[in-house]
Formats: sequence, C-alpha cells, structure tokens
Amino acid sequence: MIVTRGGIAMAFFKREFFKRELDPIERFENALKEKLAARQKLADRLSVAETELAEKRAAAERLAVAGAAAARLDRAEADMRAVEERTKTWRAALVEHDEQVASAERALADAKAQRDRDTTADQIEAMATAIERAAPGFDASATALVEAVTKAALSISDATRFSSNVDAVRREVLSAADLICWELRSAAVRTRAGNANLASLTLSESEQLVSPEIERQLIYTLHPLLWREDGEVRKVSAFTLVGLPKALLPLALQHQHVDHLNARRVQTLMHLHGSAGLGEPEADDPQLVDLDALLAEGTPSAQADVA
Repeated sequence: MIVTRGGIAMAFFKREFFKRELDPIERFENALKEKLAARQKLADRLSVAETELAEKRAAAERLAVAGAAAARLDRAEADMRAVEERTKTWRAALVEHDEQVASAERALADAKAQRDRDTTADQIEAMATAIERAAPGFDASATALVEAVTKAALSISDATRFSSNVDAVRREVLSAADLICWELRSAAVRTRAGNANLASLTLSESEQLVSPEIERQLIYTLHPLLWREDGEVRKVSAFTLVGLPKALLPLALQHQHVDHLNARRVQTLMHLHGSAGLGEPEADDPQLVDLDALLAEGTPSAQADVA
C-alpha cells in the first residue's frame, strides 16, 4: 500500500510480507509447542474435573450416610455422573494428545537427524570438490618436474630415474584422487539417505598407529594380508586401500595379492567393493596371506582369482 503525504510517497507493507519462510526444524518445533500447549490445557481441564468429581463423590457419600431423601440422592448421583463423564472425556483426549506429542517429538528428532546428515554430506562433498580443484595443480607441478629433466640437453641417469619415479607417482596420485572423489560423493549420497558407514571415511585405530619410519606404498589388496611391524601384527582384508611397507611390495605384487591403484581391475573392484575392506580378517581365514612368512620362505603362493 502506497500513501502520498506532502508530495512524498510512503510505502507501508504488512508485517507478514517480510516473514521468513520457516525451515523444517522450526516448523516441527512450532508444531510441538502447539501440541504441548494444547496438552497442557487438557491436563488443566482434567485436573479441575477430577477435583470436582472427588467433591461430588464426597457430597453424595455424606448425603447417603446422613439418610437424605431419595430425590436429593438422585440429584447428587446425576451430578456425579455428569462430572464423571467429563472426566472420562478429558482423559481420553489427553491420551490422544500424548500420542500427538510423541509423534511431533519423533518428527522433530528425525528432522534434526536429517539436518545433521545433510551437514555431514555437505562437508564430504566439499572435501571431494577441494581434492578435484587441487589435483590439476599437483598434475601441473609434477609435469613441470618431469619436463625439467626430459627437455634438458643432458641425459643423466639419476635425473632420468627421478623423473620416471615422479611421473609414476603423478599418475598414481591422479588415479587415486579420481577414485577417492567418487567414493566421497557416494558416501555423501548414502549419508543423506541415512545409510552411510562413515567408519570407512575415517582412519581406523590400526591405521593411525602405523610406524611413520617405514617407507610405504599406497596399494589395493586383492587378498586378506598379514605382516608385522615393530612387534605388532597388522591384518587387512581384501579390497582395502592400505599403505603397505615397500619391503613387502614386490613380493605382494609378484604373487598378485595386491595391485596398483591405476590398474584397470582395481578401478572396477573399487567401484564394486569400495576401499574400506570387509573388516579385519580372522586369524583362521584360509585366504589370509602372511607376507612375512612368504618373504622368509620364498615359496610361491596361489595367485588371486580376480579378473
């Protein structure tokens, strides 16, 4: 509505025009408040009715004990029954409102849980996006390192070996980045739906306690594996992304118990099984491979039957 006063146009809007749309949690909170307020009103009415019923019963009892006339007793009983009916009505209504309150509380809890899941999923997707944005920079830097050697006028074996290693790491890291981004986005979808296993996105206790002095290679397991580090036994299941000590890597690759992340079959297996494995294998698992024993004995082992 526009009003002109003194040649100046003044606009007045209803307050409701500026009301912000409520989010689901606010709507459920308001609904719960309304249910609780209505229940309290019913509880107050029931309390008054029960008090009145007690008074009517006491009055009828006094008249009966005093031997009052039948007409007075009839009126007292009628009054008592009327209050008793109201009391029953309020009790039934209160039970119904208790169910409505419980339903509203569940709806609010579900909405809050969904909000938390959405927040977590947003954070997972943001992580995937950050990795995708950082990958080209890594690619460019690694490529520049390789070109610094390959485009040089001189050919030095140490420099050539260095550039080959850098290029291999570059390809492996980029392949791993693609796979982890796919896993992160899949986990975000599962998180929103409420069926995510977030344990697969966090380092297990055994992963956090690995010795930092051991040189490792990020690799994908095809069999459940066992080896020892600093007197501790480490076990990982098949289809797990793990940092394997490089001392054990050639043997594991030779017998096809593991494979590189950029291997075609690994990409297929990661899409089928993920990279978190199936939990720690049991000690009596017939497929469990002891890499230390295999290294010490130098005996051949059955190859993984994975295509």
